[in-house]
Amino acid sequence: MGLRINQTAPDFTAETTQGTINFHEWIGDGWAVLFSHPKNFTPVCTTELGAMAGIENEFRKRGVKIIGISVDPVESHSKWKNDIKVATGFDVEYPLIGDKDLKVAKLYDMLPADAGETSEGRTPADNATVRSVYVIGPDKKIKLILTYPMTTGRNFNEILRAIDSIQLTAKHQVATPANWQQGEDVIITAAVSNEDAIQRFGSFDTILPYLRKTKQPTA
Repeated sequence: MGLRINQTAPDFTAETTQGTINFHEWIGDGWAVLFSHPKNFTPVCTTELGAMAGIENEFRKRGVKIIGISVDPVESHSKWKNDIKVATGFDVEYPLIGDKDLKVAKLYDMLPADAGETSEGRTPADNATVRSVYVIGPDKKIKLILTYPMTTGRNFNEILRAIDSIQLTAKHQVATPANWQQGEDVIITAAVSNEDAIQRFGSFDTILPYLRKTKQPTA
C-alpha cells in the first residue's frame, strides 16, 4: 500500500547539506514541503531546485519549510549547488537530503523495496519515479502528493496556490473551486447549514443545491 493523503508522513533521520536531521523534529510545529529528485546534475531538476530557491521566501511567509532530496550522496549535492547557481542565479540555502542508500525513496514509496541498497551505478531512468512533492502539515499528516515525469518541470507556483487553499480550508469550513486564486470566492462545505453559513460568512450564493459560494474568509 502506497502513501495516501491524511496518512502520517514517514519519519526518518538523514544526512543533509545542513547536517543530520530527524524529519519530524525538523518540521516542528509548522508546515513542510519535501520534493524529490532522481539524480544530481540532471537538467530539469537543476532548474527546479533553483526555482524553489528563488521563491523560498514565499514559502516562509506561509510558515512552510522546504527541503529537497536526491538519490545521491550529500557531498555530490554540495557540488550540484554550484551548477544550480550558474543555471538559475539562485543560491540553494534550504537543506538537501542525501539518499545514497535509497532508504527515504523507499520509505516514501518512490522506489520499490527491491531497488537495491545504493545509488551507485543507477541512472536517472532507474530512479524516474523519485519525482514527487509532498506537502505536510503541522500534525505531520500528508496533505498533498504530486508526481511528475522527469521531462516535465514542476510548477511551484501551483504548489504555493495549493498550500494557500489547504491552509485556508483547514481553518474554515470551506473548499476552493477549480483554478482558485487567493482572494477569490470559495465554496461552503456541505457540513455547514444555510443558517450557519449566514452567521459565519454573512451571505452566499446558491449555484446548485450542493454548490454554495461566498467571499473568502479573512479572519
